[in-house]
Amino acid sequence: MEQRRRERGRSRGYLAGSVVAVLLWSLASAQLRYSVPEEVTEGTVVGHIAKDLGLDKSTLKDRKYRIVSSGTDPLFRVDQNDGILYVSRKIDREEVCPQSSTCLMNVKTVLENPLEVHYVEVEVLDINDHSPSFPEKTKRLEISENVFPGARFQLKPASDPDSGHFSVQQYKISQNDHFRLEVKDKGKDVKIPILVIKKALDRESAASHSLVLTAVDGGKPPKFGNMNILINVLDINDNVPVFTRDYSAMLDENAPVGTTVIQVNATDLDEGPNGDVVYSFSSSMSQNILNLFDINPSTGEITVTGLIDYEEEDKYEIEVEASDKGLAPLTTEKSVIIKIADMNDNAPEIEVTSFSSSIPEDSRPGTTVALISVNDLDSGLNGKVICSVGEDVPFALSPSLKERMYSLVTKSALDREKQSHYDITITAKDAGQPPLSSEKTVSVVVSDVNDNSPEFSLSPYTFYVTEANEPGASVFSVQAFDRDENENAHISYHILRNGHDDNKVTSFLSVNSETGDISALKSFDFETVKTFQFHVVASDSGSPSLSSNVTVNVFILDQNDNAPVILYPLSSNGSAEGVEEIPRNVNAGHLVTKVRAYDADIGYNGWLLFSLQEVTAHSLFTLDRYTGQIRTLRSFTETDEAEHKLLILVKDNGNVSLSATATVLVRLVEPKEAFAASDVKSSSRADEDNNVTFYLMITLASVSALFLISIIVLIAMQCSKSTDYTSKYLQETNYDGTLCHSIQYRSGDKRYMLVGPRMSIGSTIVPGSQANTLVLPDRRRTSEEVRWFHSKSELSFWGSHSNHLFPVFMMYILALGEG
Repeated sequence: MEQRRRERGRSRGYLAGSVVAVLLWSLASAQLRYSVPEEVTEGTVVGHIAKDLGLDKSTLKDRKYRIVSSGTDPLFRVDQNDGILYVSRKIDREEVCPQSSTCLMNVKTVLENPLEVHYVEVEVLDINDHSPSFPEKTKRLEISENVFPGARFQLKPASDPDSGHFSVQQYKISQNDHFRLEVKDKGKDVKIPILVIKKALDRESAASHSLVLTAVDGGKPPKFGNMNILINVLDINDNVPVFTRDYSAMLDENAPVGTTVIQVNATDLDEGPNGDVVYSFSSSMSQNILNLFDINPSTGEITVTGLIDYEEEDKYEIEVEASDKGLAPLTTEKSVIIKIADMNDNAPEIEVTSFSSSIPEDSRPGTTVALISVNDLDSGLNGKVICSVGEDVPFALSPSLKERMYSLVTKSALDREKQSHYDITITAKDAGQPPLSSEKTVSVVVSDVNDNSPEFSLSPYTFYVTEANEPGASVFSVQAFDRDENENAHISYHILRNGHDDNKVTSFLSVNSETGDISALKSFDFETVKTFQFHVVASDSGSPSLSSNVTVNVFILDQNDNAPVILYPLSSNGSAEGVEEIPRNVNAGHLVTKVRAYDADIGYNGWLLFSLQEVTAHSLFTLDRYTGQIRTLRSFTETDEAEHKLLILVKDNGNVSLSATATVLVRLVEPKEAFAASDVKSSSRADEDNNVTFYLMITLASVSALFLISIIVLIAMQCSKSTDYTSKYLQETNYDGTLCHSIQYRSGDKRYMLVGPRMSIGSTIVPGSQANTLVLPDRRRTSEEVRWFHSKSELSFWGSHSNHLFPVFMMYILALGEG
């Protein structure tokens, strides 16, 4: 036994080291064939399937390259990374292919998306891992002494689980003078040793003989097994039983136990016990036949003792021996042929050889969902199978070029939003009598395709937002939904930005791509923009992505967020402080000065009221609540102080009132000093009056002409554009009907103040000035920034505020004149 294990190890090492993968490519079947020795170690390479088929290795894993096997412990496995076929466990050829000279294993490999099936045949090569063995260690024979030379005695053959060249190839007998050995080749690796007498026996010379029969296989080195043969020489019995004819019979499969198959008969010319015949099966019969049939020793009737299955074997050849009862029995053999008739006892078997559990909803009719193979172990009409599916599903069976193979295909368009799952029942029915059938259910999931665009819950959206909102806080939200699922229904939002000046407000908006919440990155200013419009786009995450957009209209609500701004008085350092000199002899009601102010808010938030907060003498001065005019209440006396300080409070009418203050210092001078100052001032202006008058006339004419041209252009634009177009540009209107721009500067001893409408480009309030300090735009800016009369937004300004425009410019001109 130890020597046998060493030989088996050497044989395995030799064969495992010389694994040869043989590729056979057949244009008719497109099938691969490899060979591998048995007993090789797990992980041994069988063949490069992907390479031999020309498959792209990088796609094998995504396409779920695998072996389809009905067994729980498959012999082979395929690597999805390189497409190489490996041995998954040790293969015992005698176990997987018993009593077979050629061991072919059919391996089905499958690729998905698109579906491909490749068949691979793997031949398991035999190795010499078994030694021949006899059923008996010692064989006893009794031979009559009068047996003539040439008499033949069949011995039980040795068995070797190996096949082909590694099975029993020859027999040897030990050296002797009376016997020689012949070998009868029965085919299928069966060789029967026959002991032949070559010299007459003489019981008186030798009553017994001892021989050694050796069975040798074809391995290198060969393996062998021995059996001892003990021969007792008996007295004469010189007639052999003879069968009367040849025997054959037909037997239905599944015949009940005890059924008589056939009766054999043999005769012997001897008399007495030497002529009595008994029947038995030959010792060379396999155990499988012995389990299925039995013979009556006396009558020769062969009966059924086991289950007869046509699908396992359709014909049996039984060797029957007839022996007499002589002291040295003589035996003869006869072959009995039993053919098995097929019965319809197997229902069709349905196997889903390849299956895609999901199919996209946009698949065209005729798309393959699964490959179905049908098998019936019966033959003839009993094995003819017809397959069908129900009519209530959008699927059909399409016959394949290969027999008993079908493709389950779509027969109409699919819509996941209507039905996302199908249970398809496949029915297979044979043509036997009575017919047998079987069913199998295949579940198919319809996968989603991005065929639905997002839909907004409202269109358009309208929102009202109070100005001075908190920067970064959410101000409103949009919401869309998608009828698809998973990534195809995952919606992201973004604001459509086209780069035009009309949509510059959108640069200060941010939308949460997941929730649709829209935040303002800076506070809205009603005085800058009152309404605007933009578009939000909702896109799903499908490939390709689908999207839709919605219009969002935003209206800004005014708040009292601008304090009044003092226009006059203003000192040289920009503070609201001025000095007024008046003669002492003025009468009551004399106009001392007028405090000028404006508020950028509108309505009540921009309605200004003036009041005296502090005054040195309440009986001397009065302040008009609405105009800001400071007048004297009475004439001055010698006892009145020469300088009086007035603190004026200017506040608006907002819910939370905002205010500003101005200080006016009133100095009382003697009439002569006042007249002298007045003469000096008049003389310095005398030369300028004529020029000023001329400039005023030119300015008035220019403003009037420009006003008329603007009105004509506005009417033309209104006629040629839609209402939406006009409203688009009205969004940029920043003028609210109040004075909102003034400039004060000095040149030598002269002081100048310019007042005009607020510009939409270039004039801004300096941060931190508390809305009391105005800055003149840089004159070095481009002409496009200065020509605000020609911009689209200012055309809208002229058209919508023509009732305020002319008085404002008159104030502007008067300011130039006063300067």
